[in-house]
Amino acid sequence: MWRNIASNALSLFVVGLFVLGGLLAWGQTQFKAVGPLAQTICLKVAKGASFRVVAEKLVAQGAVSSGMIFRLGADYSGRAGQLKFGSYLVPPNASMDAIVALVSGDGQSTCGVAVNYRIGVTGSDIVVLELDNATNILEEVAKFVPGVDSEPAAFGAAMAETDVRMQVTLAEGVTSWQVVEALKAVDFLNGEVAEVPAEGSLAPLGYEIERGSERVALLAQMAAVQARVLADLWVTRAEGLPIKTPEEALVLASLVEKETGVVGERPLVASVFVNRLREGMRLQTDPAVIYGITKGAGVLGRGLKQSELRKATLYNTYIITGLPPTPIANPGRASIEAALHPATSKFLFFVADGTGGHAFAETLAEHNENVARWRVIEADRAANPETVPAGDGTAAP
Repeated sequence: MWRNIASNALSLFVVGLFVLGGLLAWGQTQFKAVGPLAQTICLKVAKGASFRVVAEKLVAQGAVSSGMIFRLGADYSGRAGQLKFGSYLVPPNASMDAIVALVSGDGQSTCGVAVNYRIGVTGSDIVVLELDNATNILEEVAKFVPGVDSEPAAFGAAMAETDVRMQVTLAEGVTSWQVVEALKAVDFLNGEVAEVPAEGSLAPLGYEIERGSERVALLAQMAAVQARVLADLWVTRAEGLPIKTPEEALVLASLVEKETGVVGERPLVASVFVNRLREGMRLQTDPAVIYGITKGAGVLGRGLKQSELRKATLYNTYIITGLPPTPIANPGRASIEAALHPATSKFLFFVADGTGGHAFAETLAEHNENVARWRVIEADRAANPETVPAGDGTAAP
């Protein structure tokens, strides 16, 4: 009798294993299968939310067929403890597996409302953006200058959202003073800044932040990124450059940054400076002279005077030989790379060409011809200011 009972129990156990195995296989298939979602949705995951709460939202929005399978799949794949708050764009027919990957990834919101504080060379502004689910494009819904303009209603509404994505973006060529002053101008950041970071030490990029982030911690993050970029590019630098240290590379990169906003020109501009350094020629770059006047505290807002070009300062490259003692702005990665990998050229001069770029020359005679053409363009623009294109360069060496 006991043998029969044991035999029946074993049979039931084996059948149970087969059933369980079948259920697991079916669950895995459902977890990775095409989902029922008919159109794109923006899934909001609040801080402190659980996979159970997220599963309930997804079921209610028709994105998953089973909240239990969704939760078990997240647990089985080892991602149940990696839920990140934010707003996530869930495309039509997304599988449960794909949705779990979205909400347990890097935490970068892909939809909803975003606030971007843009710190630029000539000014800063806050832009409120909202993703159009139909087009997948972030559209600007409001823009204002903090401390100058009144805050638009869209900004207040965005800041009331618990999952609003916030970013601080530094433009290439901003000075460290400009960055600090801009960070101090907004009240969604905390803490005092005791001193301005060294010029050139901050990486111009976009930085994800949270409301109440510490200003000093954000500046430290910017400095860490710039140090890493410089270290990585210094290792791969071209041979035979007339610069001996990463610090000198940063100075040269800042000159390149301030002389041209045309990405493709940067290696050529760098080649002019490198050729001049090799020849023992003065760099004669106006942005460095301007930095000697402003010390990076704002924009000069006018042309240089002859007396300023003749005045001896550590940054007057019409008087000093070689590089100025420090960077004159915070250069971006492209300018650092250009300084360490300049184009191969014999150019020793360049001047604005009226298109936003520059005309390059090997000899003084060629350069003088280019300057003469630029003076004609300047005179024409003075007479017809409406013809001036945005972002045109200024005269250079």
